[in-house]
Amino acid sequence: MKNNYLVAINKGWKALSKKVPEEVAEFMDVIYLDDKRQFIVPHLNEKYIVDCNNKTIKNEKNGANAGIELTILILHYLTFFTEKRDLECKWVSLKEIPNGGILFYPAFYGDTIQGLIKAFGHNTKLFLACANKLGGHPGALGTASAFFHVFPKICVYVVIWEGDEEIPANATVLFDKSINHFLHIESVIGVGGYLVKRLIQLT
Repeated sequence: MKNNYLVAINKGWKALSKKVPEEVAEFMDVIYLDDKRQFIVPHLNEKYIVDCNNKTIKNEKNGANAGIELTILILHYLTFFTEKRDLECKWVSLKEIPNGGILFYPAFYGDTIQGLIKAFGHNTKLFLACANKLGGHPGALGTASAFFHVFPKICVYVVIWEGDEEIPANATVLFDKSINHFLHIESVIGVGGYLVKRLIQLT
């Protein structure tokens, strides 16, 4: 598994080296420092420095290396696009995302949404507290909800319906409809799963 991650990371750096840096910055709303060959990528309530010379991705504030999963997601975010697009401000389920979303949904539900329900289905106050720590903005859906700018053009909406003795808890993860222009389907799933894991880790 580790070798697969390393292959993905190496492919990501290779893909980034073929991109026009100024185009990446403009299309994906990140900053490019030409003299340092570095991108500054906002992620939730933090920023990461993508150093093309040293092939490192580090937290701007504390210098910590991005984990393997986040490294892959950042590299995919900077390289998958083919044209300039804006957020559509329309929310869709994974099932509605082209190129396989409906096929991957059962596994996504089992791995990610069930985790949300277990962690927050009976404690939406805890969910909102954890969401706030990651820079989430309170939403209007469900018993409690929040939307997150995982990256500048990757917006994810997490919704919890609190359960009681009569009604089971439920949850969902929604994506801006534009997401298929910015990430391939495996990375869409990765973004949703990564965000939920971060939220659960804060409990």
